[in-house]
Amino acid sequence: MADAGSVIEAVRRSEDSRRRSLSAFALAFVAFGVAFAAIAAARGEVFFLRLATEALIFGGLALSADILLGYAGMLSLGQALFFGLGAYVSALVLKNVLPSFWLAMLVTLLVTTLIGLIAAVIATRARGVYFALITFGLAQVVAKVVFNTPSLGASDGIIGVPVIAIDLGVGQVTAASPAAFFLFCLAFIMALYCLCAYLARTPGGRVLAAIRSNEDRVPFLGYPVTRARMLAFVLAADVAALSGALYPVLRGFVSPELLYFEVSGNAIITVIIGGMGTLIGPLYGSALIVVLKSVIGSYTAHHLIVIGSLFVLAVIFFPQGLIGAVRPSLERRFALRAAPLRR
Repeated sequence: MADAGSVIEAVRRSEDSRRRSLSAFALAFVAFGVAFAAIAAARGEVFFLRLATEALIFGGLALSADILLGYAGMLSLGQALFFGLGAYVSALVLKNVLPSFWLAMLVTLLVTTLIGLIAAVIATRARGVYFALITFGLAQVVAKVVFNTPSLGASDGIIGVPVIAIDLGVGQVTAASPAAFFLFCLAFIMALYCLCAYLARTPGGRVLAAIRSNEDRVPFLGYPVTRARMLAFVLAADVAALSGALYPVLRGFVSPELLYFEVSGNAIITVIIGGMGTLIGPLYGSALIVVLKSVIGSYTAHHLIVIGSLFVLAVIFFPQGLIGAVRPSLERRFALRAAPLRR
């Protein structure tokens, strides 16, 4: 019993150190974001503020991909389906129904949950590469439908989404103010991150981790695998859609390109570079990729070749991603700090 107790205590300490290290990375991300907003606003850097806001939005998409890949071990090649769906639903509500941000978010959440459930019934019955191919196929079908639907703008998409004021109760934020809208998006995406991080620590989140480790043994513990996979799929769909719903608020338009495979592929690359299974890693990865595209793209039109080469090198030398490479040393530091308190 003593040995079992010591093992349980060691596992608890390890999880506590891991949670603290990821929380530290999250706080650092927020601090960097606030500092960047202050400096950029003081210098009047509107372009970089909007670019950073777009990085946050696509970081939310990468966060949704990490829920599936990093926690449930499900490689989705169709997350752009829900990201684009959220963008289109938000744009339609804001332009044709009522210019209310919160109404657009509510409608996006309801529509995506329904469609996510339907897609989950289809996709989660498959495993491995077949699941990836089904999600890829679903996204391609929807992208072609949107591309050929005149009422949705066809290949031109939806343009003329109005600039709206987001009511926060104590004040308003508008996309016409780049720094304020960046900080709002930072708070919004971090709220999604906190929700996902909390759910990952619940019994349901631990079931997902067990499914990733050994799916065949989970039913013997009394947990339904299919239901857990479906819930993870719908959660990831909602996170992607809510992130996508911010896009037309920022850019004033949406296009079918948001549904294409390139968007899904970039999300997977972002997850792997940032750190799979960390949730905060994809946000760092999104910021890094946007910076690289901006800097390298100013020197050459072939910036994707450079970024692709860096991705290959990152996979070879940092298979756990940026956060995964740094996290162990930070975890040991937290463990050492906690050891004197236990003694």
